[in-house]
Amino acid sequence: MALYQWILTVIWLAGIPVGVFAFVHAALQRADAFTAVDKLNKLAWVGITGAAALLLIVSYQGPYGIIWIAGLVAALVYIVDVRPRLKEIQRRSW
Repeated sequence: MALYQWILTVIWLAGIPVGVFAFVHAALQRADAFTAVDKLNKLAWVGITGAAALLLIVSYQGPYGIIWIAGLVAALVYIVDVRPRLKEIQRRSW
């Protein structure tokens, strides 16, 4: 197995818990927080992160197909962009 295949395998395996975390986090948040931070609604993000986690878990081609990359990118967008804004809005005292 070539070096790049090992690297892709490690990234793929590390991406599985990232996708699951993004899905669980999105599912546990308040629905009004998503609209308060001008993002898609909760149902959309739960669907996106759920599909991302599913793509990462059931990627039958393993790290050699490219479809799992879309799932990893979707999960990372949620974690890097949406999650911090949700945390910020939910800490405020109304």
